[in-house]
Amino acid sequence: MIRLGLRLTLSGGREAAARLAVIVAAVAVGVGLLLSILAAINATATQNSRNAWLNTGSGTRASSQSVAKADTDPLWWLLRADHFDGETIGRVDVAATGPNSPVPPGLSRLPGPGEFYASPALDKLLHSAPAAELADRYPGHQVGTVGTAALPGPDSLVIVIGHRPDQLAKQHDATQVAQITTATPSSCNGTNCTVRAGIDSRGIKLILSVAGTALIFPVLILIGTATRLAAARREQRFAAMRLVGATPRQISMLSAVESTVAALVGTAVGFGLFYVFRTQLALVNLTSTPYFAGDLTLRTGDILLVSVAVPVGAAIAARIALRRVQVSPLGVTRRITPRPPRVYRVIPLAVGIAELSYTIGRVPRSTNGQIWVFVLGILLVLTGLVIAGPWLTMAGARLLARQTSRPALLVAGRRLADDPKAGFRAVSGLVLALCVTSAAVGIIGSLNAERSIPQASRTVAGALDANYTEGFNRATGRQIGSVPTLSKAALGDLDSVPGVKGVLMIHTNPLGTTDPTIHARQGVGTPPIAGLASCTELARMPANRTCAPGAQAASLPQNYGSFGTYYWMHWPTAWPAADISAQRLAPLPVQEIVVATDGSTSAIERARTILANTYPDRDVPWTVREDHAQSGAQLAGYQQLANVVILVSFPIAGCSLAVSVAGGLRDRKRPFSLLRLTGTQLGVLRRVVLLESAVPLLVVAVVAIGMGFLAAQLFVQAQFRYSIQAPGIQYYAIVLAGLVASLGVIASTMPLLRRITGPETARNE
Repeated sequence: MIRLGLRLTLSGGREAAARLAVIVAAVAVGVGLLLSILAAINATATQNSRNAWLNTGSGTRASSQSVAKADTDPLWWLLRADHFDGETIGRVDVAATGPNSPVPPGLSRLPGPGEFYASPALDKLLHSAPAAELADRYPGHQVGTVGTAALPGPDSLVIVIGHRPDQLAKQHDATQVAQITTATPSSCNGTNCTVRAGIDSRGIKLILSVAGTALIFPVLILIGTATRLAAARREQRFAAMRLVGATPRQISMLSAVESTVAALVGTAVGFGLFYVFRTQLALVNLTSTPYFAGDLTLRTGDILLVSVAVPVGAAIAARIALRRVQVSPLGVTRRITPRPPRVYRVIPLAVGIAELSYTIGRVPRSTNGQIWVFVLGILLVLTGLVIAGPWLTMAGARLLARQTSRPALLVAGRRLADDPKAGFRAVSGLVLALCVTSAAVGIIGSLNAERSIPQASRTVAGALDANYTEGFNRATGRQIGSVPTLSKAALGDLDSVPGVKGVLMIHTNPLGTTDPTIHARQGVGTPPIAGLASCTELARMPANRTCAPGAQAASLPQNYGSFGTYYWMHWPTAWPAADISAQRLAPLPVQEIVVATDGSTSAIERARTILANTYPDRDVPWTVREDHAQSGAQLAGYQQLANVVILVSFPIAGCSLAVSVAGGLRDRKRPFSLLRLTGTQLGVLRRVVLLESAVPLLVVAVVAIGMGFLAAQLFVQAQFRYSIQAPGIQYYAIVLAGLVASLGVIASTMPLLRRITGPETARNE
């Protein structure tokens, strides 16, 4: 029977070849997607481990570090973040105290005083950018490049600068270390360690797992739909075999051979697709830097999982799709109207929503536990939609049939009411795509609303903010730390940079006036002390620059350089006056310096270099844009992933719709040809076909979209304690475009209707 099954599969004519090709393509896409997600999870972990050394001296757990040798000489260490044109540069200043000081990975030796190592990407940048914009910040000369072992990604910007021990020991935040940290950021639990570089890859693992679950479902739908191509003809063929003595087991074997062959071939093609497109996959930016292509590897367990799980899933989907062809010898001619679906079909959907609701306040602490909880909930919701779809289709069809007397609407409504499973099957892939899209938009939209940046003007986004404080004293409400005021020479250098619009120095506050943006509540604690600034300098800022009438100085918030661009900031239209003269204000120490620019790269980087060299032992200033981008870097990766989910789901669903409609037309060519012989116009039949797909699509789409947003709300509420936001115009455009495209797909099959409903089709064979 296996040999006969192979012959029917490989030599069964154009229909069999088309069916086999579609199943192979669907399995290949599913395998490629799963392999890509597993490889991305592995690459994120590898990438994150390369960030470990940058957290040296940050209090990471000793148990995860290599034990220092007894004769190790301490190493002075200082990690800071620098920036250039929106990109972050990891700057590490080191000073060896002896010949046995530990050497960071990627370096052949420690740089001496006046020497530095630069990563390959930074090396190119140092040679291409004007020295006044970047190279002048780094003393000495380059003696080598930082190796791959110390770089998270190919475009990582890292520099390691050597100093004398006595020189680095005087710098702010410098510390002595005995070994280089090997503990990854993901191993930090936030209580006994501090992460200064890298991310917690466990969150990305969770998001990728949920995304993979959402992507594989449309693929399984396409496999099942393709398996049903020419189901009516195969019913007749299998019934004829039963009449000549074939057993049900032999028929099952024949139907299983095709799906097995397609699954095996598709799996092999999927592995090939993964390795062919692995280089393009490496460019996907989920962690603020692309992957090295070599990091996108698959473990033995990953290969075995995909090699077994996808073919088994494809075989199960094909088996479910072909359960109707397992008929008795006379079953084809004695076919009766199938039993209508019952309301209990909505139970799995309700269980999925209940499971996600139950996780609120009960989310497991482990990442694997979270994956099981949320993936199970998403699976239940998607499965519940597939199971409940026929019942929803039947309810909509019965309502349609009762409310109309037009032939096309009546025929479509009656047929959908008689066999709602077949009607829903055609649009099930698109319905799942709408659910997945709604969930993705809901999740990403909520994260963006809570964490991302509001739109700001070019001059506000390009303003440099240098904050020179070292902490906050809750008892006194004062910021700790300051620097001397800018010298006339440094101020003149800044003013001479083309594109610099103004310089604002925010001084320490001997008056004790409080932050005008914060109103202390009784019993909450001491309100923070404001900074003081000259109204003349403030008037040159791009926003929030108004002083009280007649004032020489004003009280400003301690983070004025953000210009109120974060959603929780509510600033007054005018800053209150401070009772201090300009002459008394000028020599006071400075806690923050803001440089207004025209937003050009040249102006920003030249001003940044001047401030970095003026205060070499302090952190390099950030622009408002960079400050927001740092907090929203991971969101950009999630947005990119959501776009991938949407862009992949809809084409797969469109293929499922086209295959299903075309297959349904071929299965019903004899009834349609009889209708044409009795006088039914071709236009009526076309409207019937369109309505049979449009009605279940529109009815179930409403439920699918609602379930997608509800699942998103439960997920973000349980995981992040957020609430989803109303989707933007782009979401409605995507949904509308998807629905219009689906109707276009259905319309594209209409020419087939004329060819298959000719008089010759109605004759008995």
